[in-house]
Amino acid sequence: GIDIGAGDFALQFDKSRWPALKVQISEAISRKTQAERCDIMEGTDVCFGPVLDMIEAPGHPHNQARQSFVERDGITQSAPAPRFSRTPGAIQCSPVAPGADTRALLSELGLSDAVISALVESGAVSQAE
Repeated sequence: GIDIGAGDFALQFDKSRWPALKVQISEAISRKTQAERCDIMEGTDVCFGPVLDMIEAPGHPHNQARQSFVERDGITQSAPAPRFSRTPGAIQCSPVAPGADTRALLSELGLSDAVISALVESGAVSQAE
């Protein structure tokens, strides 16, 4: 398991100890890979899940079993939620290209055309052409 003595956490609600406990936890976690930590906890009563990026998340067994992701027009995205048995959700339209709505959205937020153009030119935001 992860080598932290239970005695180290006997006073876990003492906020003055939290910085030292945070270091202990961080050091213990860093000694194992994510795969090793998952192997230790998988099949136990520990409530956990690995932190996954959007490339990894759709392939995780839990997300596959729950059908948490769907693909539409070649784009993987979160499935509609919440799920209702009598009125299931559905994706209404295809995803837009990143930056397709930047100017319109920033304009709706009250930014002027000049400010939006400056943001696009500086690279702070992108606008698909």
